[in-house]
Amino acid sequence: MERPLKLFGGSCNRELTEDIARSLGVPLGQANLGRFADSEVSFQITENVRGADVFVVQPTAPPVNETLMELLVMIDAFKRASASRITAVLPYYGYARQDRKDRPRVPISAKLVADLLSTAGTSRAITMDLHVGQIQGFFNIPVDHIFAAPVMLEYVTSLHLPRLCIVSPDAGGVERARAYAKRLNVALAVIDKRRGGNNEVETIHVIGDVAGKTALLVDDIVDSAGTLVKAVDALRDAGAQRVLACCTHPVLSGPAIERLEASPIEKLIVSNTIPLRPEASRCRKIHVLSVASLLGNAILSVHDETSVSKLFV
Repeated sequence: MERPLKLFGGSCNRELTEDIARSLGVPLGQANLGRFADSEVSFQITENVRGADVFVVQPTAPPVNETLMELLVMIDAFKRASASRITAVLPYYGYARQDRKDRPRVPISAKLVADLLSTAGTSRAITMDLHVGQIQGFFNIPVDHIFAAPVMLEYVTSLHLPRLCIVSPDAGGVERARAYAKRLNVALAVIDKRRGGNNEVETIHVIGDVAGKTALLVDDIVDSAGTLVKAVDALRDAGAQRVLACCTHPVLSGPAIERLEASPIEKLIVSNTIPLRPEASRCRKIHVLSVASLLGNAILSVHDETSVSKLFV
């Protein structure tokens, strides 16, 4: 007997969950999600999910601790309601930047979150543009890691940017930037940054020729935008005629919007894995692309037990 596909969503990005449901042609699952008086998560499934193939969409976006705990409580409820399989769909995987011990006496919280998801009852995970690909190895369950690149590349191609050069904002992002440069058949440059403290960059150098070109910075996350605007300034100083950027996860915390508005950056292309803050949605430099169909295709492939490799870049 075929397991029915059931799609549920947390409170973090309801609009994306609804878009995914429309792309799949399935209704959203019925449940009551709220808070007790002391702010604890309250959740009850109001339809039968016994034997169902359940997909729970919840990016662990700010407030990260709230959205993560909400996801864990929901997964526990589906496990206790006898769902056949529970897949956590995390368009944005929080705590991913703490993926190793790069300093003494620090946690590897990317591994901790993976363990929490498994312990809660997650059977499988679908993620998008992890900060580093090796986080997949932190899970003891299957992980489908998909990329926003097809959506980004389609839009960038439509812009017909002259003398385009793809730029990696750091050494760790070279693989991602190289994939873009290869698909677009353009040159590649790298930003060499020397970081001071948390979210502080000391010095920046451009490795590669960007003079007279249109530079497109490619990253997975823009948080406070401090690194981004410094990279934009460095590219302009190196002779870049125009500077744009694209990122999958627009965290855009703190002074990010003010920094973008004051920067000579022409456009920041982002996906809707994370809902924009009101001030970010009003910023004319930010252009949002939907990844709902990509995630919907991944969900359908997992449900039908077919290959998701066609979604990889």
